Amino acid sequence: MIQYRQIHKSFDHPVLSGVDLRIDTGEMFALFGPSGTGKSVLLKTTIALITPDMGDVMIDGESVYFGDDGSLARARRKVGYVFQNAALFDSFNVFENVAMGIPEDVLKRMPRMELARRVWEAIELVNLDPIEVLEKIPSELSGGMRKRVGIARAIIGRPEILLWDEPTTGLDPINTAAVERLIVRLSDNLEVTSLVVTHDIEGGLLFCDRVAMLDQGRLRFCGTPDEFRRSGDPVVQAFQDRAAAERALDMAIEHD
Repeated sequence: MIQYRQIHKSFDHPVLSGVDLRIDTGEMFALFGPSGTGKSVLLKTTIALITPDMGDVMIDGESVYFGDDGSLARARRKVGYVFQNAALFDSFNVFENVAMGIPEDVLKRMPRMELARRVWEAIELVNLDPIEVLEKIPSELSGGMRKRVGIARAIIGRPEILLWDEPTTGLDPINTAAVERLIVRLSDNLEVTSLVVTHDIEGGLLFCDRVAMLDQGRLRFCGTPDEFRRSGDPVVQAFQDRAAAERALDMAIEHD
């Protein structure tokens, strides 16, 4: 469903240095790696939110960067994107924010009652009460609720692929677990392919079919969760040890 082919990207220094990666149809896939190693950059190249300096992305067998004039638009229609900090529009209410997930040309033709039904359905799918939240603006919502509204916006267009950019960043352990359960439920119920960029290694290992790790702009590991846990690569082991220590510290602070 998604294939990254020799993706290179530099800003003031190289960030991605020839990443090859394949995510299969219907798969739940997690991408790990230290901060600054290019995880979110790779995710954004999927639909040209960031354009790579070299390489290509294939979506369902079609090139994003070297296809015809409509290839990028077709790719974007198949993808729902959950941004790291929800990225809601501050001056829009929840209804308006969620409706933005429908392609503009479709939105213009959609009857108001159908739009209301689709927004209501998306809000319910992320375990929020439409009556309670639809008219609120983002500043009136908790962090966890804003995350869910961002997810509702990503799924309202009925995508085939969901891209999750650090969906649990900034959440406490309880809300982190709740969002991870929601990722699993939505991926199953909507029958989508999910690529999750996450700092929560344990969560990703629990709910994903395969995982990969980026290190210094290159793919260091790709395999099953069990293979990742048993990896003899010292860089992979050190990353797991550091993540476990950080998770223990977060839990201790939460219960203090």
